[in-house]
Amino acid sequence: MRQRGILRGLTPGHLLAFTVLVGIFVFVNTHPIRPHDFWWHLAVGREIVRTGRIPLVDTFSYTRAGTPYPSYAMFWLAEVLYYGLYAAGGPALIVFFHSLLITTAYGLILWAAWEAGGPRAAAAGTLLAAALGIDDWNVRPQAFGFLAGAMFLRALSGLGRSPRWRWAFPLGMLLWVNTHGSFPIGLLMAGLAVAEAAWRVFRKEAGKEALGLRAQAFALALLSTGLNPRGFGVYEYLAMMARNPMLRSLVPEWAPPGLDRHGLLFYIGLAGVGALLLLPPRRTDPGLLLRLGPFAALGLWTSRGIVWFGMVAAPAVAERLAGWLRGRAGAGIPWMNGVFMGVLGVMAAASLPWWKGMWPLPPAKAGLISAETPVAATAFLLRERPPGPLFHALSFGSYLIWAAQPDYPVFVDPRLELYPMAIWEDYLAISGGAPDWEARLARYGVRLLMLSPAEQPALMAAVAGSPRWERIYRDDAAEIWRRR
Repeated sequence: MRQRGILRGLTPGHLLAFTVLVGIFVFVNTHPIRPHDFWWHLAVGREIVRTGRIPLVDTFSYTRAGTPYPSYAMFWLAEVLYYGLYAAGGPALIVFFHSLLITTAYGLILWAAWEAGGPRAAAAGTLLAAALGIDDWNVRPQAFGFLAGAMFLRALSGLGRSPRWRWAFPLGMLLWVNTHGSFPIGLLMAGLAVAEAAWRVFRKEAGKEALGLRAQAFALALLSTGLNPRGFGVYEYLAMMARNPMLRSLVPEWAPPGLDRHGLLFYIGLAGVGALLLLPPRRTDPGLLLRLGPFAALGLWTSRGIVWFGMVAAPAVAERLAGWLRGRAGAGIPWMNGVFMGVLGVMAAASLPWWKGMWPLPPAKAGLISAETPVAATAFLLRERPPGPLFHALSFGSYLIWAAQPDYPVFVDPRLELYPMAIWEDYLAISGGAPDWEARLARYGVRLLMLSPAEQPALMAAVAGSPRWERIYRDDAAEIWRRR
């Protein structure tokens, strides 16, 4: 009888909200591990578990071996967790854990938006957040930041009802500051909440108690940033990263959004949120603008900020939409509600990574490890042992660090800030098939190439036209050439 009562109480708005969450869960479950960032973090986690300490210098490359690399201390907790999960259940368990992280993060966003505007408005706000964040859902430590950021947003919406929510800020920051360098986003969220509360106190729209609670939350979050292996020296790391010229020049996601699909979604979403704030039934709230404006600016400054704008905007969008969706939705038919919830449950279960091989997915989604990862090419290297040093595509470096160390140290890899501009200039010139590409390779003593047809077509054409190189391996992801 109790189950029948629950099903009777479900409205189309409830079902819509659940559908959004299940859709996120299914999408992430069926998304393979891409090669760029995950694998080198997994290798560092392996080293931390085996040695009992966080490494201090680079041991994975031959171009920067022995160079101090403070970034290891930034991700250590995520790396240890990743390695423990991989050792216990391989790629399937990693993908499942990652889908839980992402779905939980957006579930917290949905919760905050639900309180702001009800289930239908919350579904719309969360769908906007998901659309703006979907390109950032690859398996990497940033997912822990999404969970912590969602905890902050949920706690900020809950502070008005219970002061106990302030303890979510030190707990969330403890996770955040030990897994990813985006933790200042949490300070920005809490700081803007203090500013908004101060504005409302000044306008006599709220009491000083609300301001005090938000100030406590900000202070607790700020103090908790020191709870990491570098202490408050972690800010030196952030300053070093901010000054690094390679990040914005080499990584598209650090540059301002362009007119690709991700950029266009952001501009459309930004315009839609702006229009929603200006339309009746309520006038534009300056406090709401204070909450959203800095994150809109962050999204305009760097593509990495787009996901955060979506998450912060979701409760605000739900709050504004509540006026348009004020009419009470009637309850659904219990048996139809039960069927619908059952379908959602079956979809979620069928999407689990352990069953992925059963479904006719497109090549880009097939497999637990993406087809662009040089798994077979690396296995060939380790089996045949052609002599190095090895030059390879940037995207291959992460997997080589995991699978081919110490036999084949990397030339470069996604630890972009580790390598000086001179090495990047050589990498780009060689990969582009510059006239002196062989002379540049000779300076590093390179005798072996692992090339990507997708990333290095000019170099592959140049190598094929040179009598000094012979191809010894080829598949869809990579080709291996040996110096004669």
